Amino acid sequence: MKRALIWLFVSTIALCVACRAPIQNSSTNPACIKAYDPQADYFPQKVQIQYAKGFQVEYHKHYKVITVRSPWRDAKVQFRYALVQCGTPIPKGFDAKEVIQIPVQKIAVMSTTHLGHLEVLGLLDQLVAISDTKIAYGEEIQKRVQNQQVQDIGSNSNVNVEKLLELSPELITTYGTGNAATDSYPKLQEAGLKVAINAEYMELSPLGQTEWMKFTALFFNAESKVNGVFSDIVKQYQQVAELAKRAKMQPTVLTGFNRNGTWYVAGGKSHIAQMLKDAGASYLWKDDPTSGSTPLSFEAVYDRAINAEFWIGGSLSWHRLQDVKQSDDRYQSLKSLQSGKVYNNNARLNQNNGNDYWQSGIIRPHIVLSDLVKIFHPELLPNHQLTYYKRLR
Repeated sequence: MKRALIWLFVSTIALCVACRAPIQNSSTNPACIKAYDPQADYFPQKVQIQYAKGFQVEYHKHYKVITVRSPWRDAKVQFRYALVQCGTPIPKGFDAKEVIQIPVQKIAVMSTTHLGHLEVLGLLDQLVAISDTKIAYGEEIQKRVQNQQVQDIGSNSNVNVEKLLELSPELITTYGTGNAATDSYPKLQEAGLKVAINAEYMELSPLGQTEWMKFTALFFNAESKVNGVFSDIVKQYQQVAELAKRAKMQPTVLTGFNRNGTWYVAGGKSHIAQMLKDAGASYLWKDDPTSGSTPLSFEAVYDRAINAEFWIGGSLSWHRLQDVKQSDDRYQSLKSLQSGKVYNNNARLNQNNGNDYWQSGIIRPHIVLSDLVKIFHPELLPNHQLTYYKRLR
């Protein structure tokens, strides 16, 4: 009986949220237009998508339309969102769940990879909730958690809908896998909450992945800010990649590790493979046609990678070479382990193993690339100190 009453209460709130979502009271949002002019262009600053393949944006005078093309692997659906300037008419042809009033004042995120966007755009004040606060990296975010300015809303498959309804964010960014049993966006939309799918992890290039910061910026009318930030990142990334071309040799590289009988290596079309190429390395699976992680047997990896010069990435728990050896005796035959050329991307962990590589590293690919160039060709960047990677001793 109690559970039924709680559900009735939540459903009633959800219906109210759904019915009022398309119209935002200008008294609660100072950025709302007071006197709508149908001839005015309310978005004089615009973004152009250069590297990302997963989304596009189309500008109209008082609203923007975002289309997410590839929300997950082998997806048969696309998502679109009408971002309507607060205080202006809602365009026809969109479902209520697709219409989001902008600029957003409160946001919740279901992935720590989205936090970097808010940090670099100076929008942490708008953050009210995140998934699993313990693994969020950074003193500022953790301070906000401790002060209860930012709430924990659970994981993608166990999202706390009731708390989100109470917090009333105007936008929730999440991700999808195509599995209705674990994806959060269907239940969030059913509750009348505004949800946008961020599919940055599907991108095939580091800069394409980073460019999803523009996706986030569109909801805040932060085009001017993001254009400047992203332009600087591209310039620095290209400078490091150009420097790596001076390398006389391209060392062979192995990625991933054996987990429960399967070794997952980065696909040859993945953003990791692209970054290794840009860093002046010869990735052993560069000809692999897949874009995600490729599952292989230990034997298949061993046969190709026994003489690999470097081993990049591994288990989060690997901090020493001894940790690698103890996890699987067969690793000890690998040349990279014998020579001590094993590097892991867990140099920046918080006390709960929250990894900043998957947070600020997403929006600082030029620093990640600099780490890799320092690893493979230290003479090219003599003054660079490793940031996200560390050598296991």
